[in-house]
Amino acid sequence: MKSTPSFAERINAWYDQHGRKSLPWQQDKTPYSVWVSEIMLQQTQVATVIPYYLKFMARFPDVCALADAPQDEVLHHWTGLGYYARARNLHKAAQLIRDEFAGKFPEAFEQVLALPGIGRSTAGAILSLSLGQHHPILDGNVKRVLARHGAIAGWPGQKAVEEQLWRLTQKLTPAHEIQKYNQAMMDMGAGICSRSKPDCAACPVAIDCRAQLSGRQSDYPGKKPKKSIPAKSAWMLALVRDGEVLLHKRPPAGIWGGLWCFPEFGTRASLDEHLQGLGLGGKQGLWLTGFRHTFSHFHLDIQALMLDVSGGKETRLEAQSANRIMEPESALWYNIHNPARIGLAAATERLLADLAATGSNKQ
Repeated sequence: MKSTPSFAERINAWYDQHGRKSLPWQQDKTPYSVWVSEIMLQQTQVATVIPYYLKFMARFPDVCALADAPQDEVLHHWTGLGYYARARNLHKAAQLIRDEFAGKFPEAFEQVLALPGIGRSTAGAILSLSLGQHHPILDGNVKRVLARHGAIAGWPGQKAVEEQLWRLTQKLTPAHEIQKYNQAMMDMGAGICSRSKPDCAACPVAIDCRAQLSGRQSDYPGKKPKKSIPAKSAWMLALVRDGEVLLHKRPPAGIWGGLWCFPEFGTRASLDEHLQGLGLGGKQGLWLTGFRHTFSHFHLDIQALMLDVSGGKETRLEAQSANRIMEPESALWYNIHNPARIGLAAATERLLADLAATGSNKQ
């Protein structure tokens, strides 16, 4: 009697027929190209990543090209992908690789794991997918497949649950065809074993999936405990001058770290005080339509005031534009018609679009 193929054999056979093999980062794979793709794919869907990846790799084709580029340009190529710490860590890691490994991406697991922004699963994915090294992975898609197949209860963000899943992925990861298997597991989670509508009829391992056998697919993996998300308020200032707007660069750490934004104030009173300091306290402005920007841990309700200072006292304005919120070198008059290649926060892009819609910044 023929024995049932192993978990890995069934996964790999499914991949041979149905797996994705034509994604840009699957062609001429190198540790660098796989690294860039893996970082972009964190928290972001494949369809969204593809155009960003192609443009990024065209501009930064290797580690040294990325390391030598100004951070602003790196962030500019990341604008719209969100979670900008990924881009800052990518740039920082590239500089470390340039300086400590002569520009060659390291091939030892511990060295890769030590790079900024790379965790255990990402390090394993880079080295297994590009070099065929034997490392298990455990990204969000793989966690979902394994949690259902093994009926592992609890939220994977809990340490004990995650350790269970690591033990299972280590047990199931085969000694051979590691590149195919790890890619197949990611594809399984992204397509077949999706979060809301798993296609169990098409799953190669459904026959012994404990969640499927009990009809409890929706119970696994466990949900993250819900917390109420607080709301904060922010007042932003859009100073407009002959087709340009004044932006400032945020500090490297924290929300929108290293990105260019409109000057932000915690209260309406502090905004008014700032305008008084610029000699603009009595100037009539236009309040743009307010909106809510949601981060992972809080909502930010944004109100923005547009003031047209075209033909005003530029010397005084520029001398004081950094008043208590900006260092002079972090201030920039951003030309909307000929934009600089800099990293913009999502809220900045939205406000720039709103300003363009007012027609007030037309030359």
